Amino acid sequence: MERKSYPTDLTDMEWEILAPLIPPAKEGGHLPTTDMGEICNAIYYHLKTGCQWNMLPGDFPPRSTVYSYYSKWQGQGVWEKFNHTLGGQVRSKLGKSTQPTALAADSQSVNTDQKKGMCMVLTDVKR
Repeated sequence: MERKSYPTDLTDMEWEILAPLIPPAKEGGHLPTTDMGEICNAIYYHLKTGCQWNMLPGDFPPRSTVYSYYSKWQGQGVWEKFNHTLGGQVRSKLGKSTQPTALAADSQSVNTDQKKGMCMVLTDVKR
């Protein structure tokens, strides 16, 4: 039986981009039996709807499995890697460098630490 489709589900093109960024299973361990695309779909559903983990629809993988991957990937910096990679691709399509090349600091909104000096914030300068 196929599961219901949700607006938060990854498209095939999105999955093609994200799949290589997902960490491989540990060597010597059990091979994953859960579809990583379905894990991502469940996580995106949770993030978009704001539902509690135990309120995930039953046609997703078990919530304990989904949360386990979410938590593990958060600790491994996988979400930052997703954002960095996807942000770079968007910048590239816009004809920009994949990395921001400018620094802008607003002394009105930058926090300072009197012991260590001023904190700088890296941002993109709109042109």
